[in-house]
Formats: sequence, C-alpha cells, structure tokens
Amino acid sequence: MIRLLRLILAAFVLIGAPVAHAERVKDLGTFQGVRPNQLTGYGIVVGLAGTGDDSIQYATEGMKGVVSRFGLTLPQGVNPALKNAAAVLVTADLPAFSKPGQRLDVTVSALGKAKSLRGGTLIMTPLRGADNEIYAMAQGNLAVGGLGVSGADGSQVSVNVPSAGRIPGGATVERAVATGFDTAPTLTFNLSEADLTTALRVADGINRAFGDKRASAVDAVSIAVNAPQGAESRIMMMGMIENIEVSPADAPAKVIVNARTGTVVINGAVKIHPAAIAHGKITVSVNESPRVVQPAPFSQGRTATEQSSSISIDEQKKPMINFKGGASLADIVKAVNAIGASPADMVAILEALKQAGALKAELVVL
Repeated sequence: MIRLLRLILAAFVLIGAPVAHAERVKDLGTFQGVRPNQLTGYGIVVGLAGTGDDSIQYATEGMKGVVSRFGLTLPQGVNPALKNAAAVLVTADLPAFSKPGQRLDVTVSALGKAKSLRGGTLIMTPLRGADNEIYAMAQGNLAVGGLGVSGADGSQVSVNVPSAGRIPGGATVERAVATGFDTAPTLTFNLSEADLTTALRVADGINRAFGDKRASAVDAVSIAVNAPQGAESRIMMMGMIENIEVSPADAPAKVIVNARTGTVVINGAVKIHPAAIAHGKITVSVNESPRVVQPAPFSQGRTATEQSSSISIDEQKKPMINFKGGASLADIVKAVNAIGASPADMVAILEALKQAGALKAELVVL
C-alpha cells in the first residue's frame, strides 16, 4: 500500500511539473567561421524587347567591355543605342564549404532606367567577395515574375517588380573559402540571441553528452569547445554537438509596440503588479444644418441662409479594471478587451502602466 501511494504521488508530481521545451543546438546558433559569404558583380543583360537602358553611359561602357572580349572595338564617338540591353547588379550567397564547380542561385537587379528584364540573358559576369577576389561566375536566362506594360499616352501598368529577376543555378563556384575550423585552437559555437543562461545550458549539455569538461561558456553568445585537430574528427564532433537537445532560457519580458500600425505584441513572461485602469472616451459631435429663409412677398427683402447647429456629447463610461499582483498575459488581454480598448488606446495604457511601475517588462516602440 505504501509503495502504491508513492507511485500515485510520483505520477501527480510528473503531471503537474511543467514540460521543458528542448531544442537542438543547431537551431540555437552556428559554429564560428561556418557561415555564408556575400558575392556581388556588375554585368549586362541583353535580349530585352526595347525595355533596356537606352543610352545610359555606364551601360554603354559595360557593353564596350563585353564586346572587347571578342576582339571588337567601337569607334570613337559612337554611342550605341542600347534599348535591348541593361546594366545590372548580380548578387549571390556563397554557402560554407562550397567547392569549385557547384552551382549557386543569383539575383539580378536593374541598375539604371531599364523598365523590364523580362526575356533577358545575363552575359558572363564575375562575382566578387569582400576581398575583391573572384569566387564565382554567373550567366544565364532570367526568370522574371513581374510584368510592365506602357501605352503611347503615357499610361503604365506594372505587376510585381519587372526590373529584377533570378537565375536558378546561374553561377558556378570558382574558388572555395577557407573556414579555418579544422586548424583553430578551439571550436566556438555562437548563439543567435545573446543569453547567459542559454550559453551555460549549451555548455553543460555538451559536457554531459561527452562525459567531460570540454565546453565552457565564454560570454552570453560564445561557447568554446576543446576539439582534436583534423577535419574528420572535428566534423564528427560538430555533427554530434548540433544534435544535442538543450532547453533554452525563457525569453525576457517584452512588450513590442508598432506605433505606425497599432500592433501590440506581449510575450508570456510579462507580469503586472497591482494596478487599476480606468478607460473611457468622450465624443463631441457638431452637426450643421443650414436652411434657406425667403422674404415675404413684395417686401423688397433678399433670400438669406440661416445657420442651424446641433451639438451633442457622448461619453462612454467604462468600469475601472483592477489588476491583482502577478497578472498574466491572459489576464491583461481579457481586461483590455473588457474595456473595449483599441490598439492605439492599448499603447497608451501600457505606457501608463510602465510609468506607474506596474509593468515589469521592457517596452519596445518600433
């Protein structure tokens, strides 16, 4: 009987205990050095149906550079009409561990007065990194989701954005970027959001998984992990670390207010200390109803307009809401809905609670 009572008590404890939400380490951040790199290039799109840059100088210079690759030279003083070509900027992301020969998706955006890139072809364009070195070459036919049509009278109709498009697999990697993860003294894992508690829990989770003290929290973002030398050993360890499940710390109490749209977002950690709220509106309406007054016959009078005004005052009386200590998000929403507060009124109520010291949360106004 005693054993049965203990089992029942343990079951109640497990049912009443809060369930910790565990997440994989790979969803909380990334390893230092293992990241994508941005690439940018300047190129020319040809084959447009009269929607190009016309005679823009930098488009002309770009076309001269293109034809010079094939041994052609434009005479001095000749300014070709390039309505079928456009100067563009080409952008792409080079993922970590990319190797020469792999394909990348690129985005092509018009740089000048081109109205549409629909039907265009990007001429071979080098893509450079922040160090001005070439890491990929881009070329191919554009896929443009937008459409632009203009009439002779100046009227225009545009659907989406016709001056930008994409080339799936339009770039080829020519050079790999050294990450340095296999030669660094230690591996460093960086959290996406700084939090001291989460950093400590990630370090503790790594130590428990490997059964030693190889991980330590450096600060609120970084966790240093002692790892053996060599790419194969470190890749195996990184894969194991990424799949460790850790319960991240609860988010700090925050109230996000977008003053432009009237959007208010309150997370579940927000609590209200004892406070009382009274909310009401006074609406004053003034209606003007002028009427025409005619003079008596043969009185030599003139037709006049007589003003008639009607003023009314409507006051909405709302009850005062009393918040008890430790009110949760559900209590706040229920009380604000009860007094019929609009999003703009709710912003004023939250600001007043913050000034009164009853709202223990960070109030962020966008």
